[in-house]
Amino acid sequence: MLFVVPPLAGHVNPTVAVGSELAGRGHEVAWTGPAGVLSGLLPGHARILPAGDLAGDSYVSLHERWRDLRGVRALQFLWEEALVPLARAMVPGVTEAVRTFRPDVVVADQQALAGPVVARRLKVPWATSASTSAELTGPFEGFPKVGEWVAAQIAGLLAEFPGGAEAADWDPRFSERLVLVFSTPELVGRERDFAGHYAFVGPAFGSRPPSPGFPWRQLDPDRRRVLVSLGTLNREAGGRFYAAVLGAAERLAGSGVQLVLAAPAALVHSVAGGPLPDGLLLRETVPQLELLPHLDAVVSHGGHNTVCETLAHGLPLVLAPIRDDQPIVAQQVVDAGAGVRVRFGRTRAEELRDALTAVLDEPGPRRAARRIQASFAAAGGAAAAADHVEKLI
Repeated sequence: MLFVVPPLAGHVNPTVAVGSELAGRGHEVAWTGPAGVLSGLLPGHARILPAGDLAGDSYVSLHERWRDLRGVRALQFLWEEALVPLARAMVPGVTEAVRTFRPDVVVADQQALAGPVVARRLKVPWATSASTSAELTGPFEGFPKVGEWVAAQIAGLLAEFPGGAEAADWDPRFSERLVLVFSTPELVGRERDFAGHYAFVGPAFGSRPPSPGFPWRQLDPDRRRVLVSLGTLNREAGGRFYAAVLGAAERLAGSGVQLVLAAPAALVHSVAGGPLPDGLLLRETVPQLELLPHLDAVVSHGGHNTVCETLAHGLPLVLAPIRDDQPIVAQQVVDAGAGVRVRFGRTRAEELRDALTAVLDEPGPRRAARRIQASFAAAGGAAAAADHVEKLI
């Protein structure tokens, strides 16, 4: 089984869990993608076949240019500067990986377009790893010209490779045999009819690289605890939002609420301009999966992994989406009743405090979160995903 992945933690993590399950069943498993990044995201024993490594700090530079973009500009950058160039860079390495590793099945992330291009050309069965459900819900239905533009980017890419004349007949984002959706209809919404080869398996949690020691004793057992995290890619863009977090922490300190803020310490101290609010626990990084059982709620940017990890623990959310799929995922949570949405760039301390009070004090969001939690557990996770992948052999 060969997993084709982009150099992004949220897209790699589900494949770690599925790959581990498949390996435990006796299958040989490997990953292909930018090896320099993947080596820090995969377990030390993982077999990595290089594809798409760029010179120097090219991925760091891409992230710095993307970080402050919003809306259509962010979407345009994603396709023109990231996904299409990444696919071009990865195709030679993925081709070599398929020819040498000789997989029976290729499992390609939706944003690793080189995987389907090569698998189709070399006639290897392939499945889609939908690490976010946003692409599945018609995100451009209200914006047809945007959808046409994205389709044109895909068609242009496919035309560069053998078989490109067939570009209009298929979409590398969606396998015609198996689409693994790491969510459930309880979150995505039941108003859409999905074809039978869309397998809703719920989140798949794999092992993560070890995190630095977390000060567990500083968690106050007499307060309700809330994690605030903007994820690994957006944390540097949160200056204004962190100001609202600090203000909300001050206002909630007397209400028996402790905030655990995962953010760059230097940026937060710069925003604070003085002592941090009483009880606020500031950490550069946190062991999120280990921390979640000790929490009462989460404030998030709406990243699919964080949202699903939170709901898998039956916790409600306050969501401040920034770009890309985050507004869609955030709306899924709100529509399901499991959270409250606030404005990332314009949220004030009072608004954030009120949103947190709502998800902590009102029973509805927690009830909805637990309903989704039950659906995740029933969906089967990594084991169910492995079952579906094995059927393609």
